[in-house]
Amino acid sequence: MSEYINNASQRKEALKEVIQRLHAGETVEALKEKFGDVISGATASEIAEAERALIGEGVSVAEIQTLCDLHVAVFRDSLDEEPAPESLPGHPVFTFRMENEVIMRLLEAMEETLEAWEEDDPDALDSLRQQTENLAAIEKHYSRKENILFPYLEKKGFEGPSTVMWGVDNDIRAEIKAFRNLVADSDPDALDAAELFDGMADNIREMIYKEEKILFPAALDRLSDQEWAEIREQEVEIGFVDVKMRQSGQAQAEPVVPEQQASSLPEGLISLATGALTQEQINLMLTHLPVDVTFVDEHDRVRYFSQGLERIFDRSPAIIGREVTKCHPPQSVHRVTIILDDFRSGKRDVAEFWIQMGGQFIHIRYFALRDAQGTYKGCIEVSQNVTHIRALEGERRLLDDAPGYTD
Repeated sequence: MSEYINNASQRKEALKEVIQRLHAGETVEALKEKFGDVISGATASEIAEAERALIGEGVSVAEIQTLCDLHVAVFRDSLDEEPAPESLPGHPVFTFRMENEVIMRLLEAMEETLEAWEEDDPDALDSLRQQTENLAAIEKHYSRKENILFPYLEKKGFEGPSTVMWGVDNDIRAEIKAFRNLVADSDPDALDAAELFDGMADNIREMIYKEEKILFPAALDRLSDQEWAEIREQEVEIGFVDVKMRQSGQAQAEPVVPEQQASSLPEGLISLATGALTQEQINLMLTHLPVDVTFVDEHDRVRYFSQGLERIFDRSPAIIGREVTKCHPPQSVHRVTIILDDFRSGKRDVAEFWIQMGGQFIHIRYFALRDAQGTYKGCIEVSQNVTHIRALEGERRLLDDAPGYTD
């Protein structure tokens, strides 16, 4: 297969063939013997591109996901030779890798605790329960990866591998939940717990390997310093897995402005804190929210109200510019005044009420709006019919009600 080595397009086709043959049932050993040159020189980026190409040709993400551990097994020797991603403290990849170290150490500790439990250590089960709670914090790692890193990679055309990885993340989430429920039982079985833990721990370790050897190198190849700065700026809101972010002695940098907003926006777009929308899009979004929203400015005058499909309280354009106290009956004006005074003074930021009206349960909340300096800029009233929500029980997963859908 040496004829494939120096030609990028032929090499990609060869890697695709390796993966296709793997899916067709050929063994890892047979493929390594037949495609040794191609496999031994494959980079993480090339493997990811081959998977993406196959998805584009009709191979399902679910199939790629099911066999992605075998993909790694085939190419493991080659991946092991790749240098580790850059390790700059504060860089998102550094943080991800430090979290992986924490997770690996936690899994080792849990294995020891399980052994102690099987040997009738009276304190082992309580320790294992606490460790399991700590392990559940892996959600922050996966959430940052899926909701911050993946969107940036998708803009670079790196879609298939990230979609597959998200599916595996969800499988791990389900395993952690099942293990968490098992050890939380009043009288759990240690052998059952050990069996469930082994599968869960193997999958977590495999995901760490895929991140270290495939995802992070691919991301470092594709993303600019500016994009990494934007990712770092957004990480704090989701949080971290027991990783202390190092703070330099320098003053905190100004918030990073996404590239789209740093440059001139296309005509018709309005720049927002996290994106840019047209006036039509903003209006459609507000009018399709399942709530009534009214905005009152810092001078206590009504400046906006949403016009949803099912209004709870009557509103008309005539109230725009009107003092909000004049929009309420005399009996409730003093309550409105107290809320506004408390908002303005900073005494409180939220006020909420609920009433029965026409057989419906209505939840009403007022929220104070303040700028970055804490200056009061007005408030919003949000009203919602929660009758249906209060009646919900159990759980329904996404698309559970779709015809023919099975989880």
